[in-house]
Amino acid sequence: MNDAANAEVARIIWEPPADAWQASRLADFAAHVEAAGAGPSCGDYESLLAWSLDEPAAFWGGVADWLDIAWHTPPTSVLASRSMPGARWFPDGTLNHAEAALRQATLTPEAVALVGVSQTRDRIELTWAELRDQVARCRSGLIERGVGRGDRVVAFLPNIPETIVAFLATASLGAIWSSCAPEFGVRAVTDRWQQIEPSVLLTVDGYVYGDKAISRSGHVDEIIAALPTLQHVVRLPYLDPAGEDGWSALLAAPERDLEFESIPFDHPLYVLFSSGTTGLPKPIVHGHGGITLEHGKALALHYDLRPGDRFSWFTTTGWMMWNFLASATLVGATAVLFDGDPGAPDLSTLWRLAADEDVDVFGVSAPFVMACRKAGLRPADDLDLSRLRHLGSTGAPLPPEGFEWIHAAVGEHVQIGSMSGGTDVCSAFVGTAPTLPTRTGEISSCMLGCDVQAVRPDGSRCDPGETGELVIVQPMPSMPVGFWGDDGSRYRDAYFAEFPGVWHHGDWITFDERGSCVITGRSDATLNRGGVRLGTSDFYTVVEGFAEVADSLVVHLDDDEGGPGELILLLQLAAAATFDDDLRAAIERSLRTELSPRHVPDVIDVVPAVPRTLSGKKLEVPVKRMLSGVAADDAASRDSLADPSSLDGVAAWIAQRRS
Repeated sequence: MNDAANAEVARIIWEPPADAWQASRLADFAAHVEAAGAGPSCGDYESLLAWSLDEPAAFWGGVADWLDIAWHTPPTSVLASRSMPGARWFPDGTLNHAEAALRQATLTPEAVALVGVSQTRDRIELTWAELRDQVARCRSGLIERGVGRGDRVVAFLPNIPETIVAFLATASLGAIWSSCAPEFGVRAVTDRWQQIEPSVLLTVDGYVYGDKAISRSGHVDEIIAALPTLQHVVRLPYLDPAGEDGWSALLAAPERDLEFESIPFDHPLYVLFSSGTTGLPKPIVHGHGGITLEHGKALALHYDLRPGDRFSWFTTTGWMMWNFLASATLVGATAVLFDGDPGAPDLSTLWRLAADEDVDVFGVSAPFVMACRKAGLRPADDLDLSRLRHLGSTGAPLPPEGFEWIHAAVGEHVQIGSMSGGTDVCSAFVGTAPTLPTRTGEISSCMLGCDVQAVRPDGSRCDPGETGELVIVQPMPSMPVGFWGDDGSRYRDAYFAEFPGVWHHGDWITFDERGSCVITGRSDATLNRGGVRLGTSDFYTVVEGFAEVADSLVVHLDDDEGGPGELILLLQLAAAATFDDDLRAAIERSLRTELSPRHVPDVIDVVPAVPRTLSGKKLEVPVKRMLSGVAADDAASRDSLADPSSLDGVAAWIAQRRS
C-alpha cells in the first residue's frame, strides 16, 4: 500500500476524551499494581502494554490480584514454565470459574444480571439473586442425574438465559461444558460431541427464526441416537411451551446450598470446536483459570465494563463469542442475550435491541455492518443510541467503509473496536482500549499480555508495513489446556509445527509504526454464511457421502458490499459417474438438511481433479485466490501437489467461468 493510500485509509475517526485514562479501569489497574509493588508507574495504554509484554508473570499475577480471584488454594507461583507448548500458569492454585462469575450476586442481588430477548418467546429478566438461585437449583438437578467433576454436559440450546444458568451450574461442579447452536445440522453436532462422550444433553424442541417456526425434534432424536454415552436428556419446551418440560424437572431437584468445586487452574471448563477445515473439528479444551483471567482482563480493561453496564454481542451458542458474552458476569455487567434472526423484520432489529436495552458495549460481525451499510440504514436517525459507547466488530476484517458508516449512521460518539482472535484462545489477540484512538480500517493495538508479531517464512520479525504470519511469541493463560483425547502431538502440530516454540495462528497481519495493525485474511477456509459458521470438513462429509463423488472442494467468496457472497462447490466425479440435475438436487438437499440452508452452494460444477498437497490437504485457500484473479502458479507451488496437473483443470474451469 502506498503512503497516500495509507494516509487516507488510516484517518482518525474517533478520539478518546481528554480524561479517558483517568476515568478508565486501566488507570485503576495500573495504580493497583504500582501500589502493590508489582509494576511500574504507567500513565497510558502504551506503557501498560509494554510492561505486560516485558513482565508477563508480574502482569498476569497483577490481573489475578486486581480481579480478586477467590483462590481455594493459593498458587505457588504465577508462571512456572514459559515454554510453548507446556507453559504452566498458577501451579497448585485452585479456584472455580462459576464462583467468580456469581460474585456480583452477593454485592448487588437485586440488580439485573441477564436479559433475554427472543423472537420465540417473551422477554426475560433475571436479577443476580435469581440467577444464583437458578444456578443452585440446576446444579442440584445435575447432581441428581449423576453429574460430577469431569463429566461432560452438552447443550443444543439457543442464546437464552437458561443456557448460561446450565453452563454455570456445570462449571460449579467441575463438569465440562460444550454447546452447539440449534441451527447446526445433525452431522455437524455429532461430529463434535461424539469425540467428548457426554453424559447429559440439554436441548430445545425448536425455535422461531424471523417469522418461521423451525422444529428440531427430529434432529434431536438423531443426535441422541448417535451419542450412546448419554444417560439423561433434558428437554426445554421452547418452540412449544406445552411440550415436555424437562427443564422445570431439572430445577425441581431437592435443593442444596450452592457450592463450588475446588478446581485446579488448568482443569477443563469447556470444550470449543474448531470449524473443522481439515478432518474432524478440533476439540479445544479451555481451563477454568485461563478463561477467568483472560475474559476478566478483556472485558474490564479493554471494554471498560463494570457493574451496572450492559453488554451484548450477536452470537449463537456455537461460536466462541457466546462464551465471551457469558463472561460479562465476571465483571458484574448485565449480559443482554438475543435469539432470533437479525434481519427480521429488517436489519434494524439489532439496533433496536441496543437502543431498547440501553446497551453500553455492543458487538456484531463485520459482514452485518457492511450489510447495514449496503441497505442504506441510519439507525441513529430513528433510535436513541446515546448510551452506546463502543461498537465491537469481529468475524472478518472490517473495511474502512464500515468504520465510516458506523461513524455517520450509528453515532460519532461511538468508539469502533475491530478485533481479532479465535476459538483457539476464546478471546482476541488484537483489539482496542478505551484510551486509544480509532483509525479507519485498522485494529488499534495488541491486547494486554498478548505478544503478537508478524513474521516472515523464516521466522524473522517483519518490519512495520510488511505483511507476515501472525504469531504469538509468549504464552497466554487462555491458550488451550490441550485437545480432548490428545497426547499432545495434535495440539503441537496445530499451532507450533510451523515455528517451533511460537504460536502460529494462520492469519496474515501487518503492523505499522504505531503498533496498530491490519489483518488481510486467514489461511483456513471457514464458511460463514448468514452468521452460521461451519468448516469445510463438515461440508465434505456430506458431499463425499455420495457414491458419485470421488472428491470435492468448497470455496466461499466474500462480498465486499456485505452480501452473502458466493459459495462454490467443485466436484471430482467417481469413475463412470455423471453430473446431472438429479445429483445436483440431491447434494443441495443433503446440505440443506444436514448442515443448514445457508450452506447450499450458489455454484456446483465438475473439475477433472481436486488439487491436494503431498500430505493430502485440499487447496481451498489457493483456489480461492485463483478465483479472485491470482494466476495458478502464483497461488500454489506445483512441487507441493500430489498431482500438479490438477491445478490446470481448476484454472481452465475458472477461465471458462469468466468467458
